[in-house]
Amino acid sequence: QLARIQTDSVVKMLCELYPDLSFEIVAMSTTGDKILDTALSKIGEKSLFTKELENALERNEVDLVVHSLKDLPTSLPPGFTIGAVCKRENPLDAVVFHPKNCGKTLNLLPEKSVIGTSSLRRAAQLKKKFPQLEFRDIRGNLNTRLKKLDEKEDFGAIILAAAGLKRMGWENRIGQLLSPEDCLYAVGQGALAVEVRAKDQEVLNMVSALHDADTVLCCIAERAFMKRLEGGCSVPVAVNTVLKDGQLYLTGAVYSLDGSDSLKETMQTSVNYPQENEDGPNDDVQHVGITAKNVPARAQAAAENLGVELASLLLSKGAKHILSVARQLNDA
Repeated sequence: QLARIQTDSVVKMLCELYPDLSFEIVAMSTTGDKILDTALSKIGEKSLFTKELENALERNEVDLVVHSLKDLPTSLPPGFTIGAVCKRENPLDAVVFHPKNCGKTLNLLPEKSVIGTSSLRRAAQLKKKFPQLEFRDIRGNLNTRLKKLDEKEDFGAIILAAAGLKRMGWENRIGQLLSPEDCLYAVGQGALAVEVRAKDQEVLNMVSALHDADTVLCCIAERAFMKRLEGGCSVPVAVNTVLKDGQLYLTGAVYSLDGSDSLKETMQTSVNYPQENEDGPNDDVQHVGITAKNVPARAQAAAENLGVELASLLLSKGAKHILSVARQLNDA
């Protein structure tokens, strides 16, 4: 249902921009939708929610695919690109409480309360912050997870992305928003991406009108950070990005699975560059899989560089060891 709502919202924007075009929505399910009894981090498939959709794109059965940007790997298969990154919804994580805990916050829950989350990133940060709570895997789409929470006594609360709850119209279920001090969010969280065939200039030009420049720059920095760290679903990597007065601030962190070991740093760069006329061979420059012709190229390069430099700083301080131990433990 959430995937459908997200797709509908993109189609609605396109219909407003191009009233003469008609759009047909094709629904599909993916590996990530079908394997519901295993933690995402254990399935070991990079493109859990994207592969089947990309196959359809490759076969020309569809022309564009709408994803949550955080589901898209930092390296896309050859021949594809992210042709639009829409304006970001609130990227923070949210706590939804069991009805019996209504009105509480995480630190007011009874000791040993069980918190449901399928994200290693969330669990690692929150275990450290709330050692009195227990964290357990919960899978399924938003509807399924809320049902598991409400109808059973297994969980005292679950953690979900605020953006998904908002898009579903369930904002009233948010009992607590986790600030970046409590929990840094996932790379790309809260942003929608439109994936297209890289050589399909017509479709690429059409969807590029949906780009939100600020979101593009933040997400390029985040994705470059993740890519340099070689992070993914199976390791706890988290970010927080702020773009203010032409300055882009990126906070990035890596965690051990139990949150006891972590590295966190913040760097900034200027992204205050004018749009230049870039006709010619630079047409299809991708930055971590994103093609955004209508965002200044130098600003995109600066954002990507910021992500790479921040990751390199963490690696120089020992991030590789933390992540490889987390990966081994998770695989085990």
